[in-house]
Amino acid sequence: MALISIIEDFHPLNDARLLYRAEELKPSLHHEVVEPVGGFQLKERYSHEKEDIVLHKVPHLAMGKGQNLCLDFGSHQVGYLTLELSYTGSHPDAPAFLKLKFSEVLDELSENSEEYDGWISHSWIQEEYVHVDVLPASITLPRRYAFRYLKITMMDTSPKYKLIVKHAECLTETSANIRKFRFEPTGDELNDRIFKAGLRTLANCMQDVFEDGPKRDQRLWMGDLRLQALANYSTFRNMDLVKRCLYLFAGSRFPDGRISACLFTRPTVAADDTWMFDYALFFVIALEEYLQETNDIETLNDLYDIAMQQIETSLRMCGENHVVNREAAESTFIDWCESMDKTACAQAVLICALRYARRLARRKNDWSQANWLLQKLELLRDAAIAEFWDDERECFVSNGQSAIAAQVWMVLADVLEPEKARRLMERDSEFMTPYKMATPYMHHYYVMALCRTGLMDKAEKHMKEYWGSMLERGADTFWEAWDPDNPDASPYGGKVINSYCHAWSCTPVMMIRKYFNQKGVKNGL
Repeated sequence: MALISIIEDFHPLNDARLLYRAEELKPSLHHEVVEPVGGFQLKERYSHEKEDIVLHKVPHLAMGKGQNLCLDFGSHQVGYLTLELSYTGSHPDAPAFLKLKFSEVLDELSENSEEYDGWISHSWIQEEYVHVDVLPASITLPRRYAFRYLKITMMDTSPKYKLIVKHAECLTETSANIRKFRFEPTGDELNDRIFKAGLRTLANCMQDVFEDGPKRDQRLWMGDLRLQALANYSTFRNMDLVKRCLYLFAGSRFPDGRISACLFTRPTVAADDTWMFDYALFFVIALEEYLQETNDIETLNDLYDIAMQQIETSLRMCGENHVVNREAAESTFIDWCESMDKTACAQAVLICALRYARRLARRKNDWSQANWLLQKLELLRDAAIAEFWDDERECFVSNGQSAIAAQVWMVLADVLEPEKARRLMERDSEFMTPYKMATPYMHHYYVMALCRTGLMDKAEKHMKEYWGSMLERGADTFWEAWDPDNPDASPYGGKVINSYCHAWSCTPVMMIRKYFNQKGVKNGL
């Protein structure tokens, strides 16, 4: 477990004006009723073996104690379940006791959640035990769920009757107007499939904020927001939702003004007591990228000083040699890889943020700040070469480690001249072990580094192989963590807690639209 903070008596610094503006930007939600497209029964409680059921027979299927019914809603849904229940036999003389298990992917149905012993709370596992005292009945669960499959297990009943599921439906919820989105085929079948899965991933994470995942944690995380916003600019272009999230981060911060790594939005907006060095700097980058799309002067004026405060806070965490200190490195996420030293990565993210901050200063006509930022940028870039570049091995080394993440972030930070950066990324296979990329989040930045160095064919090939391997495993939305060589891997101590529709995995929609349709290198990260 890493980067988890518990600060007793934590009181965020709330700015009522900014939070009011964020509330004004709160989106309306779109709803649709979705019904199952198929059904089956698992032969054993935690079995992978299943027996398909013709859908029209489901309303006549009688379930006794220990039997199950699994419903397939066709694709990943986010919303509220309603069940219409009846019975056959004598009048019910005892409640129907049901277990409802919501699964984003088929494998989850056979997982035994009682065996999970990870560090993220078991309470996120999507299971409900329901007593139905009177039949027939229509029940609507109050919680919103993220799922494709629903497993209904009859835990107990009475010998006098059996339960029948007459009807099931999900009232979906998203702020993405997916019905109005016009899909344009690319001419590449696999790219089209990846695009559609990425688009659904993004849409199902777009609620009244950009959630990180509708299953878990249902929160606004800065690292996810940055990538969701990029995907949004290439698809739905819901600029108000991006603006709302930026205002929320600015409106509730650490008492000293730092941007929190994530926010709670219910019952009221509150910054979490977790701070990450790289995530705070992504606020600066995400703000500038939003302004590139909108030229929104109001937002620039409202959030400029807060963005610069993140830069100044981060620079204070550099030593006299202009290299980030241990505290900064240990507060940096980058990827789920606790054994990897992240000093070089933290240095590179700060260099990137300085470049974006300078663009903000120039937009603001704050020329003294822009010049100061340029000086700092050059000092940190020179320090990165002096501290981390190994002439003999011709790569970046962070406390003895030559991880792929360090190479990627130094390339994205433009620390090397273009030809040298290209040669480095051509040798990327040398740096893939032992510190492997664990998540689509890091794989996104790896693909961007390939694009930045002009290795477009290699970048597209990797996107197809990595995200495509999720499709081969049955994904219709993209997953939070995925290692094709170790499908059971989880950073949380058990894959039953993994999210299978996760915000930071949606970026192939941006890659395909901006890079792989026209084989051209774009500016930016």
